[in-house]
Amino acid sequence: MRVIAGFVTLLSGMLFVAPATADIFRHVGKDGTVQYTNVPNDSRYKIYRRIDTNNPVTETLTVRVRYYGPDKRERFEKQIKAAAKANKIDPALIHAVISAESGYNPFARSSAGAVGLMQLMPKTAERFGAKNRLDPAQNIKAGVRYLRVLMNMFDNDLELALAAYNAGENAVIRAGNRIPPYPETMTYVPRVLKYYKQYRKRI
Repeated sequence: MRVIAGFVTLLSGMLFVAPATADIFRHVGKDGTVQYTNVPNDSRYKIYRRIDTNNPVTETLTVRVRYYGPDKRERFEKQIKAAAKANKIDPALIHAVISAESGYNPFARSSAGAVGLMQLMPKTAERFGAKNRLDPAQNIKAGVRYLRVLMNMFDNDLELALAAYNAGENAVIRAGNRIPPYPETMTYVPRVLKYYKQYRKRI
């Protein structure tokens, strides 16, 4: 199965006019290609996910056009490089965090309420200026700013910064500036480091 279009939204003046909705529809072609849209113009598109339009986090689903190509790491390269440069963070590290957090799914949601590529919680998003957590550019920018703050807080100790990104800085501090003994965090840190090692050879 191959995904060639992660999400398409309506823009006034595009090829066709259709009622814009926030719900996501999916069509699977005979060749296994998967396409997503919120403006289905073909009966073969079936409802994939319903979105609460009263939730401000869904805003860009109805006001922006977004195309996602088949190569996951290239989808958001421009936004990642910009955030990396602005915050003096290795782009490979940002890719590693996104890989572990969301697998490059900009619509990812956790049971704890984290949203988007870098899985921002509402307070973190507000703290670092992401008004719409589902907007990839805002999500990446805020997530990388937070990562920079954590790197500074823990004297560029990457393991502690990543642990804090996952469990919160207070959890790391309470653990005596060590990785908190949470199963998720203890799995998360080496997973990101593994991705980071791989991506540093490629990026």
